[in-house]
Amino acid sequence: GGGDSGGDGGGAVRSLPPHSPRGAVLQTVEMHTGGEPLRIIPRLEAAERAAAAGLSLLSLRRELAAEHDHVRRALMHEPRGHAGMYGAVVVRGGAAAGGAHLAALFLHCAGYSAMCGHAVMALGRFALDYGLVPEPARPETAVRLRCPCGPVTAFVPWDGRRSGNPVRFHSVPAFAAATDLAIDVPGHGKVVVDIGYGGTFYAFLSTEQLGLDVCSSKTRDLVSAASAVTEAVKKQFKLHHPESEDLAFLYGTILTDGKDAFSEEPTTNICVFADEQVDRSPTGSGVTARIALQYHKGLIQLDQTRTFQSSTTGSLFTGRAVKATKCGNYNAVIVEVSGEAFYTGTATFTVEEEDPLKHGFFFK
Repeated sequence: GGGDSGGDGGGAVRSLPPHSPRGAVLQTVEMHTGGEPLRIIPRLEAAERAAAAGLSLLSLRRELAAEHDHVRRALMHEPRGHAGMYGAVVVRGGAAAGGAHLAALFLHCAGYSAMCGHAVMALGRFALDYGLVPEPARPETAVRLRCPCGPVTAFVPWDGRRSGNPVRFHSVPAFAAATDLAIDVPGHGKVVVDIGYGGTFYAFLSTEQLGLDVCSSKTRDLVSAASAVTEAVKKQFKLHHPESEDLAFLYGTILTDGKDAFSEEPTTNICVFADEQVDRSPTGSGVTARIALQYHKGLIQLDQTRTFQSSTTGSLFTGRAVKATKCGNYNAVIVEVSGEAFYTGTATFTVEEEDPLKHGFFFK
């Protein structure tokens, strides 16, 4: 395969296109887990400085949103990103603190999340392949991540040279926040939802209640119905998290095929989060929350593995409750989620000062 062609005819090849001298050059590692993209920013000086100054991750998230949101917009939004783009800022080493190998801040088209399972699986591989874990062990290495919602551990296959799949992770304690909650959804009438926490809160309901089918209905119809549910729940139910009110927000709605009772068969769902963003994967934090709900309702026992399928790409994650625990007054479980993450490339992004759309644009 040839290299760069072109140049000035004298054989000189520019390493970068013209860009603003003070505009950041952003280098990324590109991955996906179950089809859901992850644009990893291995270093962001502003984040490292703030972390080194001792900011908690939830505070760091606020600081980035207030002072450096143009980085998120430039990389998540068009023309460099797209409506389904997802990202992670890695804070490494000492700045990660608390014995973690790395800390991560999660970015999407509408803002910042507290937890992201598909990203944790990808970051587990990234941590090994990019030398963030000093002495990886064979055949599997535990990678300790600090996420805004708390500590999460990924278990990543390692053959001595490169990371592999599947990657599994143990999340923060997951719990049922509410079950069989009657919600009035404009355009759909009364529906019954469950609300589960898996590092972030989701509302769950079967598509049947909305007169839809998770596998065959148009994605657009599923998205608008899920968004209507999210809005209605936000108005009609007050969320609470025992550790931090920063975590007490509804991230999205997951529509399911209603197959909540334990079965060897996969159950299909679609997650619509943030500003009508559609997860291409079965959603790691969503699987975590859904297992917590199934366990709470007695539909699944400890160590029973369920398979979850994304209705968008058909990709699969598995989930199982591994241990009962507490989160504040809630009975909670530690959930293990497993899936496959792959590299798709690397990128170097530049900004031209005169570009009126330099910080990206977004439309649905």
